[in-house]
Amino acid sequence: MMNTETNIETLSCPLPFNNYEKVLLAHGSGGTFSGKLINDIFLKYFDNPHLNELHDGAVVDIPAGKLAFSTDSYVVDPIFFPDSNIGDLAVNGTVNDLSCCGAKPLYLSAGFILEEGFPIKDLEKIVISMKNAAVRAGVSIITGDTKVVNRGKVDKIFINTAGVGFVYEGINISPKNCRAGDVIILNGAIASHGIAIMSEREGFEFESKIKSDSAPLNELVENICKISKNIHVLRDPTRGGLASALNEIAMSSGLGMYIEENQILIDEQVKGVCEMLGFDPLYVANEGKIIVIVSAEDADKILYEMRKNILGADSNIIGRVTSDNKQKVIMKTCIGTNRIVDMLSGEQLPRIC
Repeated sequence: MMNTETNIETLSCPLPFNNYEKVLLAHGSGGTFSGKLINDIFLKYFDNPHLNELHDGAVVDIPAGKLAFSTDSYVVDPIFFPDSNIGDLAVNGTVNDLSCCGAKPLYLSAGFILEEGFPIKDLEKIVISMKNAAVRAGVSIITGDTKVVNRGKVDKIFINTAGVGFVYEGINISPKNCRAGDVIILNGAIASHGIAIMSEREGFEFESKIKSDSAPLNELVENICKISKNIHVLRDPTRGGLASALNEIAMSSGLGMYIEENQILIDEQVKGVCEMLGFDPLYVANEGKIIVIVSAEDADKILYEMRKNILGADSNIIGRVTSDNKQKVIMKTCIGTNRIVDMLSGEQLPRIC
Protein backbone atom coordinates (compact mmCIF):
# COMPACT_ATOMS: atom_id res chain seq x y z
CA MET A 1 0.00 0.00 0.00
CA MET A 2 2.84 2.37 0.83
CA ASN A 3 4.43 1.79 -2.56
CA THR A 4 1.13 2.49 -4.32
CA GLU A 5 0.62 5.70 -2.38
CA THR A 6 4.18 6.79 -3.11
CA ASN A 7 3.65 6.26 -6.84
CA ILE A 8 0.43 8.24 -6.81
CA GLU A 9 2.08 11.05 -4.91
CA THR A 10 4.92 11.14 -7.42
CA LEU A 11 2.49 11.33 -10.35
CA SER A 12 0.50 14.10 -8.70
CA CYS A 13 3.63 16.26 -8.39
CA PRO A 14 5.03 16.38 -11.92
CA LEU A 15 8.68 16.99 -12.51
CA PRO A 16 9.76 20.19 -14.27
CA PHE A 17 8.98 20.09 -18.00
CA ASN A 18 12.63 20.00 -18.99
CA ASN A 19 13.04 16.66 -17.20
CA TYR A 20 10.83 15.03 -19.82
CA GLU A 21 12.49 13.99 -23.04
CA LYS A 22 9.35 12.73 -24.77
CA VAL A 23 5.77 13.87 -25.26
CA LEU A 24 3.41 12.27 -22.74
CA LEU A 25 -0.35 11.79 -23.01
CA ALA A 26 -0.56 14.25 -20.11
CA HIS A 27 0.80 16.98 -22.39
CA GLY A 28 -2.52 16.88 -24.22
CA SER A 29 -4.70 16.78 -21.13
CA GLY A 30 -5.34 20.50 -20.77
CA GLY A 31 -3.75 20.49 -17.32
CA THR A 32 -0.37 21.37 -15.86
CA PHE A 33 1.61 19.42 -18.42
CA SER A 34 -0.25 21.09 -21.29
CA GLY A 35 0.46 24.48 -19.78
CA LYS A 36 4.16 23.70 -19.56
CA LEU A 37 4.23 22.50 -23.18
CA ILE A 38 2.51 25.68 -24.35
CA ASN A 39 4.72 27.98 -22.32
CA ASP A 40 8.06 26.25 -22.77
CA ILE A 41 7.76 25.44 -26.47
CA PHE A 42 5.00 27.26 -28.33
CA LEU A 43 4.85 30.62 -26.53
CA LYS A 44 8.63 30.68 -26.22
CA TYR A 45 9.11 30.65 -29.99
CA PHE A 46 5.82 31.96 -31.45
CA ASP A 47 5.75 34.88 -28.99
CA ASN A 48 3.48 37.74 -30.14
CA PRO A 49 0.80 39.90 -28.47
CA HIS A 50 -2.14 38.06 -30.07
CA LEU A 51 -0.96 34.60 -29.05
CA ASN A 52 0.12 35.72 -25.59
CA GLU A 53 -3.48 36.58 -24.72
CA LEU A 54 -4.12 32.82 -24.54
CA HIS A 55 -7.74 33.14 -25.62
CA ASP A 56 -9.63 30.34 -27.36
CA GLY A 57 -8.91 32.26 -30.56
CA ALA A 58 -7.28 35.49 -31.67
CA VAL A 59 -8.94 38.86 -32.31
CA VAL A 60 -7.13 40.91 -34.94
CA ASP A 61 -7.63 43.99 -37.09
CA ILE A 62 -7.92 43.24 -40.81
CA PRO A 63 -7.52 45.90 -43.53
CA ALA A 64 -10.69 46.75 -45.43
CA GLY A 65 -11.23 44.81 -48.64
CA LYS A 66 -11.29 41.15 -49.66
CA LEU A 67 -10.04 38.51 -47.25
CA ALA A 68 -8.31 35.30 -48.34
CA PHE A 69 -8.46 32.21 -46.12
CA SER A 70 -6.71 28.87 -46.54
CA THR A 71 -5.93 25.73 -44.57
CA ASP A 72 -3.77 22.67 -45.13
CA SER A 73 -2.53 19.64 -43.20
CA TYR A 74 0.99 18.21 -43.30
CA VAL A 75 1.77 14.53 -42.84
CA VAL A 76 5.11 14.35 -44.66
CA ASP A 77 7.36 11.35 -44.11
CA PRO A 78 10.15 11.71 -43.10
CA ILE A 79 9.54 14.76 -40.96
CA PHE A 80 13.15 15.97 -41.35
CA PHE A 81 14.78 16.28 -44.76
CA PRO A 82 17.66 18.30 -46.28
CA ASP A 83 17.40 22.01 -45.41
CA SER A 84 13.81 21.70 -44.20
CA ASN A 85 11.29 19.81 -42.07
CA ILE A 86 7.55 19.44 -41.55
CA GLY A 87 7.33 22.71 -39.59
CA ASP A 88 9.01 24.87 -42.22
CA LEU A 89 6.83 23.16 -44.83
CA ALA A 90 3.61 23.84 -42.90
CA VAL A 91 4.24 27.58 -42.67
CA ASN A 92 5.48 27.98 -46.24
CA GLY A 93 2.66 25.89 -47.64
CA THR A 94 -0.12 28.04 -46.18
CA VAL A 95 1.75 31.27 -46.92
CA ASN A 96 2.01 30.17 -50.56
CA ASP A 97 -1.64 29.11 -50.75
CA LEU A 98 -2.67 32.59 -49.61
CA SER A 99 -0.21 34.19 -52.01
CA CYS A 100 -1.74 32.22 -54.88
CA CYS A 101 -5.06 33.85 -54.01
CA GLY A 102 -3.38 37.17 -54.82
CA ALA A 103 -3.24 37.99 -51.11
CA LYS A 104 -0.73 39.27 -48.59
CA PRO A 105 -0.54 36.63 -45.81
CA LEU A 106 -0.95 38.08 -42.33
CA TYR A 107 -1.84 35.54 -39.66
CA LEU A 108 -1.59 31.78 -39.24
CA SER A 109 -2.94 29.20 -36.83
CA ALA A 110 -1.08 25.99 -36.04
CA GLY A 111 -2.61 22.71 -34.85
CA PHE A 112 -0.37 19.85 -33.69
CA ILE A 113 -1.29 16.18 -33.36
CA LEU A 114 1.54 14.49 -31.47
CA GLU A 115 2.24 10.82 -30.88
CA GLU A 116 2.90 9.78 -27.31
CA GLY A 117 6.66 9.33 -26.98
CA PHE A 118 7.59 11.90 -29.62
CA PRO A 119 10.96 13.45 -28.62
CA ILE A 120 10.62 16.91 -27.09
CA LYS A 121 13.88 17.99 -28.75
CA ASP A 122 12.41 17.15 -32.17
CA LEU A 123 9.24 19.10 -31.39
CA GLU A 124 11.34 22.08 -30.32
CA LYS A 125 13.42 21.86 -33.52
CA ILE A 126 10.24 21.85 -35.62
CA VAL A 127 8.72 24.77 -33.72
CA ILE A 128 11.93 26.80 -34.13
CA SER A 129 11.83 26.17 -37.87
CA MET A 130 8.19 27.33 -37.94
CA LYS A 131 9.17 30.49 -36.11
CA ASN A 132 11.99 31.15 -38.57
CA ALA A 133 9.74 30.49 -41.55
CA ALA A 134 7.09 32.84 -40.15
CA VAL A 135 9.66 35.59 -39.60
CA ARG A 136 10.99 35.15 -43.13
CA ALA A 137 7.46 35.38 -44.56
CA GLY A 138 6.47 38.30 -42.32
CA VAL A 139 3.50 36.49 -40.74
CA SER A 140 2.51 35.75 -37.14
CA ILE A 141 1.25 32.47 -35.69
CA ILE A 142 -1.49 33.81 -33.45
CA THR A 143 -3.54 30.81 -32.30
CA GLY A 144 -3.30 27.04 -32.25
CA ASP A 145 -4.10 23.73 -30.65
CA THR A 146 -2.25 20.63 -29.43
CA LYS A 147 -3.50 17.07 -29.14
CA VAL A 148 -1.56 14.01 -27.96
CA VAL A 149 -2.68 10.53 -29.03
CA ASN A 150 -1.60 7.05 -27.98
CA ARG A 151 1.56 5.59 -29.41
CA GLY A 152 0.92 4.18 -32.88
CA LYS A 153 -2.27 6.21 -33.48
CA VAL A 154 -0.39 8.87 -35.47
CA ASP A 155 3.03 8.80 -37.14
CA LYS A 156 5.17 11.05 -34.90
CA ILE A 157 3.61 14.45 -35.70
CA PHE A 158 0.96 15.92 -37.99
CA ILE A 159 0.50 19.69 -38.36
CA ASN A 160 -2.43 21.72 -39.63
CA THR A 161 -1.94 25.36 -40.51
CA ALA A 162 -4.61 27.83 -41.53
CA GLY A 163 -4.07 31.42 -42.56
CA VAL A 164 -5.73 34.68 -43.50
CA GLY A 165 -4.53 37.59 -45.60
CA PHE A 166 -5.91 40.51 -47.55
CA VAL A 167 -6.22 40.47 -51.32
CA TYR A 168 -4.21 43.12 -53.15
CA GLU A 169 -6.37 45.87 -54.59
CA GLY A 170 -7.31 45.34 -58.24
CA ILE A 171 -6.13 41.72 -58.26
CA ASN A 172 -8.60 38.99 -59.22
CA ILE A 173 -7.02 35.55 -59.39
CA SER A 174 -9.03 32.70 -60.89
CA PRO A 175 -8.48 30.00 -63.55
CA LYS A 176 -11.67 31.27 -65.17
CA ASN A 177 -9.83 34.52 -65.94
CA CYS A 178 -7.47 32.76 -68.37
CA ARG A 179 -7.51 34.08 -71.90
CA ALA A 180 -6.17 32.48 -75.07
CA GLY A 181 -2.76 34.00 -75.69
CA ASP A 182 -1.88 34.37 -72.00
CA VAL A 183 1.71 33.49 -71.12
CA ILE A 184 2.67 30.78 -68.61
CA ILE A 185 5.68 31.58 -66.40
CA LEU A 186 7.37 29.23 -63.89
CA ASN A 187 9.85 30.52 -61.31
CA GLY A 188 12.48 27.78 -61.46
CA ALA A 189 13.45 24.12 -61.58
CA ILE A 190 10.80 21.54 -60.69
CA ALA A 191 10.64 18.26 -58.71
CA SER A 192 13.33 19.00 -56.09
CA HIS A 193 11.00 18.72 -53.09
CA GLY A 194 9.47 15.38 -53.98
CA ILE A 195 12.81 13.81 -54.84
CA ALA A 196 14.43 15.22 -51.68
CA ILE A 197 11.69 13.55 -49.60
CA MET A 198 11.93 10.27 -51.49
CA SER A 199 15.74 10.20 -51.30
CA GLU A 200 15.66 10.77 -47.54
CA ARG A 201 12.87 8.23 -47.08
CA GLU A 202 14.69 5.52 -48.98
CA GLY A 203 18.16 6.36 -47.62
CA PHE A 204 19.68 7.18 -51.01
CA GLU A 205 23.10 8.83 -50.87
CA PHE A 206 24.48 11.09 -53.58
CA GLU A 207 27.58 13.22 -54.02
CA SER A 208 25.50 16.22 -52.93
CA LYS A 209 22.20 16.27 -51.04
CA ILE A 210 19.08 17.00 -53.06
CA LYS A 211 17.33 19.77 -51.15
CA SER A 212 13.66 20.62 -50.88
CA ASP A 213 12.68 23.89 -52.55
CA SER A 214 10.35 24.78 -49.65
CA ALA A 215 10.18 28.59 -49.44
CA PRO A 216 7.67 31.41 -48.90
CA LEU A 217 6.68 33.05 -52.19
CA ASN A 218 4.67 35.95 -50.81
CA GLU A 219 7.31 38.62 -51.43
CA LEU A 220 7.68 37.54 -55.05
CA VAL A 221 3.89 37.60 -55.51
CA GLU A 222 3.53 40.98 -53.85
CA ASN A 223 6.15 42.47 -56.16
CA ILE A 224 4.50 41.25 -59.36
CA CYS A 225 1.04 42.26 -58.16
CA LYS A 226 2.33 45.81 -57.72
CA ILE A 227 3.32 46.12 -61.36
CA SER A 228 0.45 44.38 -63.13
CA LYS A 229 -3.30 43.94 -62.68
CA ASN A 230 -3.32 41.51 -65.60
CA ILE A 231 -2.18 38.46 -63.64
CA HIS A 232 -4.96 35.97 -64.21
CA VAL A 233 -3.79 32.82 -62.38
CA LEU A 234 -1.32 31.98 -59.61
CA ARG A 235 -0.89 28.34 -58.65
CA ASP A 236 1.70 26.44 -56.62
CA PRO A 237 2.29 23.02 -58.19
CA THR A 238 2.52 20.94 -55.02
CA ARG A 239 1.01 17.42 -54.94
CA GLY A 240 0.68 16.14 -58.49
CA GLY A 241 3.37 18.55 -59.67
CA LEU A 242 3.38 20.91 -62.62
CA ALA A 243 1.36 18.58 -64.84
CA SER A 244 -1.57 18.22 -62.44
CA ALA A 245 -1.66 21.95 -61.65
CA LEU A 246 -1.82 22.88 -65.34
CA ASN A 247 -4.51 20.27 -65.96
CA GLU A 248 -6.59 21.70 -63.11
CA ILE A 249 -6.29 25.19 -64.62
CA ALA A 250 -7.16 23.89 -68.10
CA MET A 251 -10.26 22.09 -66.85
CA SER A 252 -11.45 25.08 -64.80
CA SER A 253 -10.86 27.60 -67.58
CA GLY A 254 -12.14 25.46 -70.46
CA LEU A 255 -8.99 26.36 -72.41
CA GLY A 256 -5.86 24.46 -73.43
CA MET A 257 -2.30 24.72 -72.11
CA TYR A 258 0.64 24.42 -74.50
CA ILE A 259 4.06 24.05 -72.87
CA GLU A 260 7.58 23.38 -74.15
CA GLU A 261 9.70 20.72 -72.50
CA ASN A 262 13.01 22.45 -73.22
CA GLN A 263 11.83 25.54 -71.30
CA ILE A 264 11.08 23.60 -68.11
CA LEU A 265 14.12 23.52 -65.81
CA ILE A 266 15.05 20.34 -63.93
CA ASP A 267 18.22 19.90 -61.89
CA GLU A 268 20.42 17.24 -63.47
CA GLN A 269 20.71 15.24 -60.26
CA VAL A 270 16.94 15.37 -59.77
CA LYS A 271 16.45 14.29 -63.37
CA GLY A 272 18.82 11.37 -62.84
CA VAL A 273 16.96 10.15 -59.75
CA CYS A 274 13.63 10.43 -61.57
CA GLU A 275 14.99 8.31 -64.41
CA MET A 276 16.40 5.76 -61.98
CA LEU A 277 13.10 5.43 -60.09
CA GLY A 278 10.83 5.73 -63.10
CA PHE A 279 9.23 9.03 -62.05
CA ASP A 280 8.14 11.76 -64.44
CA PRO A 281 9.35 15.07 -62.93
CA LEU A 282 6.27 16.82 -64.31
CA TYR A 283 4.24 14.97 -61.67
CA VAL A 284 6.62 15.34 -58.71
CA ALA A 285 5.64 17.74 -55.92
CA ASN A 286 7.17 21.18 -55.43
CA GLU A 287 6.97 23.48 -52.41
CA GLY A 288 8.69 26.64 -53.63
CA LYS A 289 7.43 26.94 -57.18
CA ILE A 290 4.67 29.08 -58.63
CA ILE A 291 2.87 29.15 -61.97
CA VAL A 292 2.04 32.68 -63.12
CA ILE A 293 -0.40 33.09 -65.99
CA VAL A 294 -0.46 36.66 -67.25
CA SER A 295 -1.57 38.57 -70.31
CA ALA A 296 1.01 38.58 -73.10
CA GLU A 297 1.35 42.36 -72.95
CA ASP A 298 2.64 42.24 -69.36
CA ALA A 299 4.63 39.01 -69.57
CA ASP A 300 8.05 40.55 -70.12
CA LYS A 301 7.83 42.99 -67.21
CA ILE A 302 6.49 40.25 -64.91
CA LEU A 303 9.35 37.96 -65.94
CA TYR A 304 11.87 40.75 -65.34
CA GLU A 305 10.42 41.46 -61.88
CA MET A 306 10.38 37.77 -60.92
CA ARG A 307 14.03 37.35 -61.88
CA LYS A 308 14.99 40.15 -59.46
CA ASN A 309 13.86 37.96 -56.55
CA ILE A 310 16.16 35.17 -55.35
CA LEU A 311 13.22 32.74 -55.49
CA GLY A 312 12.50 33.75 -59.07
CA ALA A 313 16.02 34.13 -60.44
CA ASP A 314 15.49 31.15 -62.77
CA SER A 315 12.01 32.16 -63.91
CA ASN A 316 11.17 31.22 -67.47
CA ILE A 317 8.28 31.37 -69.92
CA ILE A 318 7.28 27.74 -70.37
CA GLY A 319 4.23 28.07 -72.61
CA ARG A 320 0.95 29.77 -73.33
CA VAL A 321 -2.80 29.40 -72.99
CA THR A 322 -4.56 28.39 -76.20
CA SER A 323 -8.10 27.99 -77.48
CA ASP A 324 -7.02 24.71 -79.12
CA ASN A 325 -7.14 21.34 -77.32
CA LYS A 326 -9.63 22.63 -74.79
CA GLN A 327 -9.17 21.35 -71.23
CA LYS A 328 -5.96 19.56 -72.18
CA VAL A 329 -2.26 20.14 -71.61
CA ILE A 330 -0.05 19.55 -74.64
CA MET A 331 3.74 19.56 -74.39
CA LYS A 332 6.16 20.04 -77.24
CA THR A 333 8.91 17.54 -76.41
CA CYS A 334 12.65 18.06 -76.81
CA ILE A 335 12.54 16.05 -80.05
CA GLY A 336 9.80 18.24 -81.52
CA THR A 337 6.78 15.96 -81.12
CA ASN A 338 3.63 16.82 -79.17
CA ARG A 339 2.66 14.83 -76.08
CA ILE A 340 -0.58 14.94 -74.11
CA VAL A 341 0.21 15.54 -70.45
CA ASP A 342 -2.63 13.97 -68.47
CA MET A 343 -3.70 14.53 -64.89
CA LEU A 344 -1.84 12.33 -62.43
CA SER A 345 -3.69 9.07 -61.84
CA GLY A 346 -3.24 7.76 -58.31
CA GLU A 347 -0.52 8.82 -55.87
CA GLN A 348 2.99 8.80 -57.33
CA LEU A 349 4.70 9.76 -54.07
CA PRO A 350 2.52 9.42 -50.94
CA ARG A 351 2.98 11.64 -47.87
CA ILE A 352 5.07 14.18 -49.73
CA CYS A 353 3.68 17.20 -47.86
